[in-house]
Amino acid sequence: MALIELENVEKTYDDGTQALRGISFRIEKGDFVAIMGPSGSGKSTVLHILGFLDRHTKGTYRFEGKTIDDYSDEELAHIRNQKMGFVFQAFNLLPRATVLENVMLPLLYSSTRPSLREQMAKEAIEAVGLSHRLGHLSSELSGGEKQRVAIARALVNKPEVIFADEPTGNLDSASGKIIMEILEDLNEKHGHTILLITHETYTAETAKRIVHILDGKVEGDNGVNQRRRAHDSFVK
Repeated sequence: MALIELENVEKTYDDGTQALRGISFRIEKGDFVAIMGPSGSGKSTVLHILGFLDRHTKGTYRFEGKTIDDYSDEELAHIRNQKMGFVFQAFNLLPRATVLENVMLPLLYSSTRPSLREQMAKEAIEAVGLSHRLGHLSSELSGGEKQRVAIARALVNKPEVIFADEPTGNLDSASGKIIMEILEDLNEKHGHTILLITHETYTAETAKRIVHILDGKVEGDNGVNQRRRAHDSFVK
């Protein structure tokens, strides 16, 4: 059973704009998939549907074998909090909260025992290499550090899948490379399923597979990691 499965999914907004035109693909547990396309191609709409942030108009979306209609609103909220982690381009951190407080935030809305919250948050912060910044306010951090905090926050509930929407879009190239190395490490060493939304070829090639979207349709679906590594080995 695939973790995520889309079958002929369409999305039409109230103004008549058709953002998706029959999208179909599967994501298995442990995959690292990049959804790539230009601005307006529909890739962010795909993420919103996959993350239960929006509903599709036609077709079928299954998460862990169930469609969105199989879940109650309470169950959907639980899945978003416990089984999905979100990383956005704009970081979305609380500027007057510390790194630790920002990462602990999702745990306040979960059933996690208060005695475990700080420990879980510290483990997530350590995973992104920011243990030395625990007590700093997020407003005191660089852009790259803010995005690492956002990744730690997405990790803290040990979700089934991490959705990363243009996570390097507001970063310089050096910081962006660090973020992609962290995501790659989370996938390869810790088994996290990652779905990356991007318009950048270099960023997309960190993934094991790229799904190309154009004008609301899948234009291509191919693996890249083996080819990239073979090229790197040849260059060396």
